[in-house]
Amino acid sequence: MDATSVARPDPDAVADVVRRLCGDYGTRAVTGNAVREQHSHGEGLADAGMPDVVVFPHSNDEVAAVVRLCRAVRVPVIPFGVGTSLEGHVAALYGGVCLDLSQMDRVLQVNAEDLDCRVQAGVTREQLNAELKGTGLFFPIDPGANATLGGMTATRASGTNAVRYGTMRENVLGLSVVTAAGQLVHTGGRARKSSAGYDLTRLFVGAEGTLGVITEIQLRLYGIPEAISAAVCQFPDLESAVNTTITAMQTGIPVARIELLDDVQMDASIRFSKLEGFAAAPTLFFEFHGSPASVKEQAEAMQAVSNEFGGSAYQWATLPEERSRLWKARHDAYYAALAFRPGTTAFATDACVPISRLAQCILETKKDIEASGLTAPILGHVGDGNFHLVVLFDPTSDEARQRAETLARGVSLRAIAMGGTCTGEHGIGWHKLDVLAQEHGEDAVELMRVIKRALDPDNIMNPGKTVPL
Repeated sequence: MDATSVARPDPDAVADVVRRLCGDYGTRAVTGNAVREQHSHGEGLADAGMPDVVVFPHSNDEVAAVVRLCRAVRVPVIPFGVGTSLEGHVAALYGGVCLDLSQMDRVLQVNAEDLDCRVQAGVTREQLNAELKGTGLFFPIDPGANATLGGMTATRASGTNAVRYGTMRENVLGLSVVTAAGQLVHTGGRARKSSAGYDLTRLFVGAEGTLGVITEIQLRLYGIPEAISAAVCQFPDLESAVNTTITAMQTGIPVARIELLDDVQMDASIRFSKLEGFAAAPTLFFEFHGSPASVKEQAEAMQAVSNEFGGSAYQWATLPEERSRLWKARHDAYYAALAFRPGTTAFATDACVPISRLAQCILETKKDIEASGLTAPILGHVGDGNFHLVVLFDPTSDEARQRAETLARGVSLRAIAMGGTCTGEHGIGWHKLDVLAQEHGEDAVELMRVIKRALDPDNIMNPGKTVPL
């Protein structure tokens, strides 16, 4: 059975659940159209699927109670953070109850000596780092949006620092999860390694809310580097910028961030973020972390590689406010792309390939963009082979949307053919269900179905996402 063939729940059962939730949670159970519409999609408005009610829980017990109520009558449950996902993760495809975890927003514990902390799922990455000020610690994972840590865990997110600090997969030590049965389960712990039984933490990290609702996360923290410096280098063509990245990674330069923006994305970002002194040319943003001596050494090594491929003189951002402005421009790239073609909407996608195949994959993708007649800036965390397309199209044109989807699907299939993945960090959602078997094989996807059915036999947890049933 295809995931999209799942029947909607019984309308009378839904109405009864909504009445009970409104009675139990008062103003924290909302049925108004404006709030339901806000919770019907992530960044992409074309992904909308309206829930029947939005509930704002405050505790693990309240989340568990809502899930038990929904399971009894097979009503879907869709976890929601701040709605920044890009693959349709939060659309209520079959209606049901949206669990907005944004009011579960407390930092529960900071263990400075052990470099870890525990947070509720509604804490955002920026909030956590603000609360860590004065400790000498920070949490490095930084997707473009100020996402919740619960959402970042559910999608196995990464960001600009992944080349140095890893992704959410490497930085989650343990979880509290409400299962489809409404049971609160604690996974992992604070130890940096364990061989005790199945790794349940990794099962839920990246499951996109299809196996349970993540309510608390134990996270690794890192010491703030003694010295930080950022730089920008521009290149005569896209191939030179990508080859600079490949060479830097293969020679082992321990760069903390290395971000690619193609000529189209740079044009958009210059206009949107008021970046002065730059050309609309393929560009790399760098950041170096360490002692003053090691940062100087890293930068010199990186400059030598850039020079080999015709890179410009580096423009430095050493002061904190200069670095913040530079990285805000990078994090705002999606919004810059939308502003670049007013009236369009975006179909954002990502892929990740082995670093040796990165240049070929990006250059062939660039040719596909030109052939499509669409505008689609390329950017990405290229230090680990991950890049993104923001495909812009007219939302009133079905033909334009079809071209956008065809272009995005082609990127996924090319990455898979090169030994990569159809998504390095966005997740599957429902956009990429049709290529999951191409990447993993039908036997592996069937094993995923077995896990899904075992943990969620009634298919109430974010149905229609991640695994085609």
